[in-house]
Amino acid sequence: MAFVAPTLVGYQKSWLRADVVAGLSAGAVVIPQAMAYATIADMPVQIGLYTCMVPMVVYAMLGGSRATSVSTTSTIAILTASTMIGAGIAAGSDDAQSSLMTLTLLVGVILLLARALKLGAIVENISEATLSGIKAGVGLTVAVGQLPKLLGVPSDPDASGFFRVLWSTVRQIGDANVATVLLAAGSIAALYAMSKLVPRVPGPLVVVAVGIALIAFTGLRDRGVELIAEVPQGIPLPGVPSLHDVGALIPGALAIAAMAFLETVSVARGVRRQGEPQIDSNQEMLANGVASVAGAFFHTLPPAGGFSQTAVALRAGARTQASGLVTAVLAVLVALFLAPVLSDLPQATLGAMVVVATLGLVDLKVFARFWRLNRAEFWIALATAVIGLTAGLLPAVAVGVLFTLYLVLRELNRPHVVQLTPGADGRWIGGEEEAPTTPADPLVLRINSALYTANVLANLTAIRERVEAVGAKAVVLDCSRAWKVTTTVMHHVRDLDLELSARGVTAYYAELPARELATALKTEGGRQIEESGRIFDTVENALRAVVRLRSPKTP
Repeated sequence: MAFVAPTLVGYQKSWLRADVVAGLSAGAVVIPQAMAYATIADMPVQIGLYTCMVPMVVYAMLGGSRATSVSTTSTIAILTASTMIGAGIAAGSDDAQSSLMTLTLLVGVILLLARALKLGAIVENISEATLSGIKAGVGLTVAVGQLPKLLGVPSDPDASGFFRVLWSTVRQIGDANVATVLLAAGSIAALYAMSKLVPRVPGPLVVVAVGIALIAFTGLRDRGVELIAEVPQGIPLPGVPSLHDVGALIPGALAIAAMAFLETVSVARGVRRQGEPQIDSNQEMLANGVASVAGAFFHTLPPAGGFSQTAVALRAGARTQASGLVTAVLAVLVALFLAPVLSDLPQATLGAMVVVATLGLVDLKVFARFWRLNRAEFWIALATAVIGLTAGLLPAVAVGVLFTLYLVLRELNRPHVVQLTPGADGRWIGGEEEAPTTPADPLVLRINSALYTANVLANLTAIRERVEAVGAKAVVLDCSRAWKVTTTVMHHVRDLDLELSARGVTAYYAELPARELATALKTEGGRQIEESGRIFDTVENALRAVVRLRSPKTP
C-alpha cells in the first residue's frame, strides 16, 4: 500500500532550489498547454488552468514518480470531448461543466476500483501498437479541429470527425483572415524553432506572452483576430458532480481511465532515474484515481501525466514532487492575478499551441519500426489510427483493446514445449521451441509455461506431434514450469495420456510442483497416473524407471 508523499521522504534542503526552478519552468509550459487542451475538450480555458491545481497536489502526495508532472494531455482532452458528444451533451451548454465533473469523478472511481482489484499489470498489457495508433488518430483529429482557429473562419457545428472537419474548413479557405493566418503561422514556427534551437526556453509561455502583447499594443484585434472567451478571476469553488448522465458517460470514462493510467505510468517509467525506486503500476493507479476524484469537485479535466511538461521539469533539475507543488501554486497565482491578462490571448495562438502539441503524437518513426520488426503490430497501429479518423476515438480505443486481447490470447495459445538433452555437466538443457525434434527414446520434453484453458490444447498437441515425429515409445514430461494445474487442464492431460497409451507410448511425469501435484491427485486422471507409478520427483528418476522396465528380467 502506498504511503503519503513517498518522493518527499528524506527531503534535503539542498534540493529545494532545483525543485522551485523546475516547478516554475514546468508551470510555464503546462499552464498554457492545459488551457489549450481545455479548448480541445470544448471547455473554457480556465478548466485547463484548474486542472493544474488539485490533481497536481494529490499526485505529489501519492505518486511514486519523482518527476512526473500530472495535469492533463491532448489524448485525454479529445477523449473527453468525444465522450461528451457521444453522451449528447452540447459544448458550451449549461450542463457541460456539470457533466465534466461527473465524467472526471467516474474516471477516478474506475481507477480506484481497478486498483482495489490490482489490475494495474493487466491494463498495461495494452500494446504499444494500439497506443501508437490511438495517438496518431488523436493527433490528426485534434490538429484538423484547430484549422478554423488558425484561419480565422467559423467552425461548422455539424461537422465531426477528421474528414468532415477538414472538408468543412477547406471550403472556407477563401474567407481566411490574413492577420489570423500570419499570427498562427508565426506562432507555429516559433514553437518548433524554440523546441529545436533553445529547448530550455518555455516556448508556450513565450508565444502566449507575445500573442497577448500583440493584441495589447497593435491593431490586430481591429483586423478581425478573435480572442479566447474571458477568463474568470479566482480559484474554482467546490461543486458537486451531477449523476444524471452517469450511464451515458461510463463507456467514455472507461476509455479515459485506461489512457490516463497508461500515459501516467509510461511517463513515470520513462523518466525514472537510475537508483530511484521502481514504478509500481498499482500505486500509480491509486494516485491517478484519487487525483481524478478530488479534481472532479473542483471542475478539472481527468488528469494524467504529460511528457512535455515532465521533460521541462527534468531539464530544470526536478528532484522530487515538490516541483509539482510549486507548479500548482503558480497556477493558483495565475488564476488570482493574471486572469484579465489571459483574456487577451488570441485564439490563433492557442490553436497553434494545440497543433504543435498534438502533431507530436503522430510518430511516423514508430510506424516504420513496426513495419520492419513486426508487420502484425504495424497493421494493428494503422487500423486503430484509421478507425480513430473515421469512426471516432472511442471506437478506436475499443477496437485497440480488442486487438490487444487478440494478441494476448494468440500468445497464450502458442505452444511452449521444448526438447531436453543432457549437457556436459549432466544437467538437462532445453532447446528452442521451434527447433525440430531430435530422435530419442525415451523422449524428454518440458512444458515451458503455465497451463491454462486457453493454451492447454496447443501444448498437449505439440507434445503429441513431437512424440509422433520420432516414433518414441516413452516420453518423460518435465512439469516443473507447468504450474496452475486445474481440473480442466487435468481433463485434457488424461485424454492425452490415454491417446498415447493406445498408440503404445507410455508417458511419465516429473518435477510437478507440490501444490500442483496435490491438485492433480484430487482428479481421477491424476490418481490413475499415480497408481500406475508414472509420477516422479526428478527427470532422472523417471528415466531410471524406464530403463528398469525395459531391462530383460533375470530368472
